[in-house]
Amino acid sequence: MSSADETSGGGSNPSLADKKKEKSRVSRTSLILWHTHQNDASAVRKLLEEDKELVRARDYDSRTPLHVASLHGWIEVAKCLLEYRADVNAQDRWKNTPLADAEGAKKHGMIELLKSYGGLSYGQNGSHFEPKPVSPPLPNKCDWEIEPSELDFSTAVIVGKGSFGEIVRASWRGTPVAVKRILPSLSDDKLVIQDFRHEVNLLVKLRHPNIVQFLGAVTDRKPLMLITEFLRGGDLHQFLKEKGSLSPSTAVNFALDIARGMAYLHNEPNVIIHRDLKPRNVLLVNSNADHLKVGDFGLSKLIKVQNSHDVYKMTGETGSYRYMAPEVFRHRKYDKKVDVFSFAMILYEMLEGDPPLANYEPYEAAKYVSEGHRPTFRAKGFITELRELTDQCWSQDMHQRPSFIEILRRLEKIKENLSPDHHWHLFPQ
Repeated sequence: MSSADETSGGGSNPSLADKKKEKSRVSRTSLILWHTHQNDASAVRKLLEEDKELVRARDYDSRTPLHVASLHGWIEVAKCLLEYRADVNAQDRWKNTPLADAEGAKKHGMIELLKSYGGLSYGQNGSHFEPKPVSPPLPNKCDWEIEPSELDFSTAVIVGKGSFGEIVRASWRGTPVAVKRILPSLSDDKLVIQDFRHEVNLLVKLRHPNIVQFLGAVTDRKPLMLITEFLRGGDLHQFLKEKGSLSPSTAVNFALDIARGMAYLHNEPNVIIHRDLKPRNVLLVNSNADHLKVGDFGLSKLIKVQNSHDVYKMTGETGSYRYMAPEVFRHRKYDKKVDVFSFAMILYEMLEGDPPLANYEPYEAAKYVSEGHRPTFRAKGFITELRELTDQCWSQDMHQRPSFIEILRRLEKIKENLSPDHHWHLFPQ
């Protein structure tokens, strides 16, 4: 939002106040779900002390913080939530209660805790008085397989195309959705089918406010289709193309959303390396541009980590050249820090207003970067802390790049110290 949008000719602006209130609510909802997932009981308690209503926060799948804590077995977090009167029998999109999740994940201590608070294990089949055990919401096929007849393409709009097929905006049970539709001619290609199933199997594991939400898939008919939530704000690439360089506060808020999603993906021991993090794969939830989600996991890999310094033998030159880490371009062993490098390039683009090394073709840009060169901080100056963070994130030595948890910590500190009226200062020429 520009400074012109933030003023109202000296008078109050109720709609702007409402927008700020809604933005604050969304941000705090994301925070309590994030801290619950990270098993940070003290952070959860602090948020609840400030706003007791957050105990009833819900994500896109209507899952509460208690659902998240129950699935992971985070006892202290659950006790805190229950102390603040969390609904022990709240139901998510699949009509599952927290106890159903705990039983599915075999979290025995959590099962006993929830039962002691009156927790029941069931899905909603018409009455709370006829409970029955249910499976956890994730893995089996019938939970997410969608009948093609449920998809309405009568007002479909193509929002993206590629060699694999297209992405269209359609409707599923009255809800706008994004449908990744594989070309019928490719639906028998073994590699295409393998990649498609890999993406589906990966997406069903993901639940986070800053990750595009998987809704279902068509896997047993042609064309193969992958269905996710439809985000009305478009992608970050188009947004930056239209807006140019972002204000410091907007850039930092965007960076925080991306980093939160990536920190979730990089959570050990099941690390998901995105491998194609770029503005086109970062989506804006709405036209207000107040919330981002990371999407498109077609090239992602799920790795079970033995120790935090593991590196992997994977296919080189995977992803988009302009945002590619040097070790990937050079076909060297690499780890999750390739995503940190790509994040730095996105941060640079948000602050500078142009893609990194825009005067180079993508392949030549990747080659130039692999030789140790980096984009130049040009027309508008980074504040010192942001410039230092960017420099470290795109370090040639992947072991010198910070983790996304560390990036989050530093961005939060930068945000705290960033005055609302801060503007860039031009570098002396």
